[in-house]
Amino acid sequence: MSRLATTGEVLQLIRSGEALTRADIGRVTGLSRPAVALRVSELLGRGLIVEDAEGPSTGGRPPVRLRFNAAGGVVPVASLGASRTQIAICDLAGDVLLRTDLDIDVEEGPDVVLPLLMDTWEKLLDGQAPVVGVGLGVPATVEFAAGRTESARVMASWTGVVIPPIIAERFPVRVLVDNDVNVIAMGEHRVVYASELDDLLFVKISTRIGAGVISGGSILRGALGAAGEIGHIPVRDGGGVLCRCGNLDCVDSVASGTAILRDLRAKGREVLTMADVTALVRAGDAETMAVVRQAGRWLGEVISGAVNLLNPAVVVLGGDIAEMFQPLVSGVREVIYQRSTQLATRSLRIERSTLGPGAGLTGCALMVLDHVLSADAVDAAGG
Repeated sequence: MSRLATTGEVLQLIRSGEALTRADIGRVTGLSRPAVALRVSELLGRGLIVEDAEGPSTGGRPPVRLRFNAAGGVVPVASLGASRTQIAICDLAGDVLLRTDLDIDVEEGPDVVLPLLMDTWEKLLDGQAPVVGVGLGVPATVEFAAGRTESARVMASWTGVVIPPIIAERFPVRVLVDNDVNVIAMGEHRVVYASELDDLLFVKISTRIGAGVISGGSILRGALGAAGEIGHIPVRDGGGVLCRCGNLDCVDSVASGTAILRDLRAKGREVLTMADVTALVRAGDAETMAVVRQAGRWLGEVISGAVNLLNPAVVVLGGDIAEMFQPLVSGVREVIYQRSTQLATRSLRIERSTLGPGAGLTGCALMVLDHVLSADAVDAAGG
């Protein structure tokens, strides 16, 4: 390094595995032995690293290995959906330690939903290691820097709510809030794809439709956090369906789970939930399969534009609808390869989510950990 490495930078070396012993730290950073000892002692004292088994000896006393301490703190996280919420406690590696799922209608508003979340976290924590940060994904546009939700025409009771200060009253740590699909995209990319590609488009197809964009290895939020709002892009020949946002034929209004149920009921099918639709698809009901496949084609129409614009290496389809229905996925594939440019689709992969519903929890934890365990944050916390 061209300058003296800080304690936070030493932690990054240990977390990445680039330096496993004090000697490794000295070799990589050029720090003197006393300087290495000082930084390692600070990290040990803060519980961020532990001394592990002795490493291989090259002569003389074997060196003591240093290991990042994932058990040194916890991160309460939650991924809110339109009707169902996943709540968990994660360790400092982003792994889920405890989890519970609750049926919560987000339309009840932050005055109901946020206290319920915090009560659930406190029950799950019950004496766990110290809380280092809190992460939350919400089904709304989020001005990330402020943690402010902006959903004037969709989730009216959440409009303009700055969430971090509300949570920080009970959990006085760094609180980060992002759009629900952004955190899912972060989790899916980091765990499944980060070692092989940097550009990914995650599309969540559930009660509602949204997207998260990973560009150059990082989440793309746009100027104010509105990137990825593909649910409100109109499709051709949608039939003039009025969307929640006030426009006509948004893909959310013609291809979401809500839209599929509505269209099947209009055709005389007795479907109360998507499980009923699944049963009809498995039974080979031709009309149901046609509705589902058409929803996939409308989705493909919108996603093909995103593929031309962003040129991702992989399009990942997630959410309960994508996980249930192969006809929908087939419809998406069909239109993307028809309408996207040849170069954009030359090596494009279209895949279902690998992590499934847990991706949002992982993404929330990683979002927080990237901030609170950054070299600058670690140095600032150490005074």
